[in-house]
Amino acid sequence: MTLRRFLRWSEDQAAEARLTPAQHQLLVAIKGHPGPKAPAMREIAEYLLLQSHSAVGLVDRAEAAGVVRRQQDDKDARVVRVCLTEKGDRLVENLTHAHLAELRNLAESLNKLVQVTRPGNQDPGR
Repeated sequence: MTLRRFLRWSEDQAAEARLTPAQHQLLVAIKGHPGPKAPAMREIAEYLLLQSHSAVGLVDRAEAAGVVRRQQDDKDARVVRVCLTEKGDRLVENLTHAHLAELRNLAESLNKLVQVTRPGNQDPGR
């Protein structure tokens, strides 16, 4: 129940930022991409466990929202890379800070639950 509440909270946070949960995950995937170049569409599809056409549609909608932009790879024109716009970077930074704080709260709740459910920690009167 606690994890489901967190997921719902996360969806609500994305909605308040005028993003869908999938767009939020897209921004996180781009921001967290390792290496000096922005991720290619193929990598985005892999990160988000999407078919390539679904990733293209997601990027289309995120681009229309002004949070990402496409750019051709400088060495291979067949490769399209996706990077955050200034707006997208600001949104993912704000959402990430809020999520980290909420995850800290969730960790405290889960730790309490684990302590209560460990053998020997339960109230014998129950």
